[in-house]
Amino acid sequence: MELGLDGKVALITGGSDGIGYASAWELANEGATVVICARGQEALDEAVNKISSETGGVISAIACDVTDVNQIETTFQKLINDHGRVDILVNNAGFGLFKPLIELTLEELESVYRTNVFGAFLMSREAAHHFIEQGSGELINIASTSSLKGSATRTAYGSSKFALRGMTECWRDELRRHNVRVMLVNPSEVMTEFATKAGAPRDQSDKKLRPQEIADAIIGALKVDSRGFVPEFSVFATNPF
Repeated sequence: MELGLDGKVALITGGSDGIGYASAWELANEGATVVICARGQEALDEAVNKISSETGGVISAIACDVTDVNQIETTFQKLINDHGRVDILVNNAGFGLFKPLIELTLEELESVYRTNVFGAFLMSREAAHHFIEQGSGELINIASTSSLKGSATRTAYGSSKFALRGMTECWRDELRRHNVRVMLVNPSEVMTEFATKAGAPRDQSDKKLRPQEIADAIIGALKVDSRGFVPEFSVFATNPF
């Protein structure tokens, strides 16, 4: 039996663009109440207005830096005050930095980990309190196919996704007894601004993945009846060449 998303309350980090935006759009279109967060209020407001007008769904935004414990606590307090619960957390906030080992600084490595690893940990820890109390929840971590195999210049980004994958496995084992489904998503290359922001711009291609494919896969996983779940899945372009 397919699980409906109508009325579920979803919180998505990095929700103003890319995979986060596409996931918010799809969830709002499915009838979920969606809250997106990111650091930039202007981008959040633009995303809310666009998604609301296109889907007619219930969506709002809270400015939040996932590396700041106080901001995370404030975000969850507002979320619970406004909606009474949280059913879905999508940890999408993250960034890349690609450099050879001999050029990478400790400060750069720490910066990537603060968002990609520690940010996901802090958001998940806060959500887990509510999931355990409710006896249900959906925790989705957006990793990367870089979490499956290391490669040159990806010491910071790749290892951060390996760490996220490891944390996901620990949380999955810990939270299953509370009827919480913990899932890991490994997108291959997606046509967003991610690579450009990471200093490794790529040519745009209609053959490569769009954020919509990742969002569609997430929706499919969420719709599996709650007695089962998809622990981890990767999404590749069929023919990117």
